[in-house]
Amino acid sequence: TSLRMVLAAVRMFLRYLAVEGQCRSRLEHALTPLANWSQQSLPRGLAPEEIRRVLATCPPTPRGLRDRAALLLLIRLGLRAGDVSKLRFSDLCFETATIRVSGKGRREVRLPLPQDVGDALLAYLEHARPPVTIDRVFLCVPAPYRAFASSVVVSGIVQGALARAGISNPPSQGANLLRHSAATSML
Repeated sequence: TSLRMVLAAVRMFLRYLAVEGQCRSRLEHALTPLANWSQQSLPRGLAPEEIRRVLATCPPTPRGLRDRAALLLLIRLGLRAGDVSKLRFSDLCFETATIRVSGKGRREVRLPLPQDVGDALLAYLEHARPPVTIDRVFLCVPAPYRAFASSVVVSGIVQGALARAGISNPPSQGANLLRHSAATSML
């Protein structure tokens, strides 16, 4: 708070100097505001060993291949559950190993597709995804086949994987846990 007050005073002084002709006008805009982060501590995520256990619990069934691909997108790229549930084939480019994500604010970003994530996606697409003409990558496993209704399905995949891995008291719930884990491992 005291730093903000000092910045405000310096801005007013610069405006005064500009009016008096002692400096250029609009120089006060060079002083950027201070960051005001609501969460000043690091988010708590899973340990690398726990991440390995979560991924190891995905069986080689159609549901397990789908879950592994979705989990790797969350773990390795830090995607939001909504990004995974809305992922379309046009968002994937295996030739350039990139994935297009339009997250909050509908701003599109191209991210590199790591080898293990690409391999998991290909395994799901080639061996587990039903041959239907739905543009979404991830589908519900039991027929009738349909795209995920919402990001809640992705959070359910995470909760199921945590239960299978025996992680009973995670720092947070749902897909954000894996996003936080990705952030802490990157730091």
